[in-house]
Amino acid sequence: MGVSGRQTATARVTAPSGQVVGILEGGRLEFGRGADMDVVISADRALSRRAGIIAAVAGGAWVANLSGTHALYVECEGHQVRLPPLEGRREPSGGWFMRSGTTLIGSRAMLDEGQPLRVEIMSRRAGRAESGNGAVNGADDDSTLRPLYLDPKTKLFLVALLWCRPWLLDPSRTTSLPRTPEIARAALAVTDAHHELDRFDRDPAFRERVAARVGEHLRVLRRKITSRGLARPGTRLSDEVVVSTLIDHAIITAADLARLDDPSWCSRQEDLWWDRP
Repeated sequence: MGVSGRQTATARVTAPSGQVVGILEGGRLEFGRGADMDVVISADRALSRRAGIIAAVAGGAWVANLSGTHALYVECEGHQVRLPPLEGRREPSGGWFMRSGTTLIGSRAMLDEGQPLRVEIMSRRAGRAESGNGAVNGADDDSTLRPLYLDPKTKLFLVALLWCRPWLLDPSRTTSLPRTPEIARAALAVTDAHHELDRFDRDPAFRERVAARVGEHLRVLRRKITSRGLARPGTRLSDEVVVSTLIDHAIITAADLARLDDPSWCSRQEDLWWDRP
């Protein structure tokens, strides 16, 4: 699936899980243990919930530590460098710049155990990952990358899927998109919370609480689209713009609609939505 018909990824990020995401120039990706991160790394408790940021810029990419308590390490050509915690600053004042090749990122344990985050700088000349010795890797080009990945095992994915559903079913995109309360009600139905549907319809306070949870996920989706450089600067991220972006970049696809009829997937979503706040 292509990153874009007009743009080439500056960097390819591979998580320990095997998830691969491309970053367009001007975009950024946040990683850590937090469920709202662009790349979630849950295996290492030594990693912060909001651990680090990778930003694609002209000529390469840079990584910085976002944690206020934990160190972050980068390894390149056999050398490890420690990126210190923020220590009270709101944003990192510096970081590690990657101009070419592959850089490994993570906690000390992630690097020692061979489970790092891998960042490969893409060769603009060939549109492919350039290895550390300057050779071009012809096996993996950026046509396989998604500019943004949403884990299907998250609440955020369900919200995005329900938001996109009308236009996935109607390629002409003339069908109205659901608003926040409609997405919230649809989430109740998908997660088999039928006992709550009547309460949703008759209890304004309960309806407002569920809708607020959905509204937060919609804000996260808008933030991710902006941070990954998928919208032109100054573009108002209306519902139509966000849904078009999610579909056009194959972040949510028509094939994902089958998940809504998958009992095991719906059961997993039920656990996410109603067993925990």
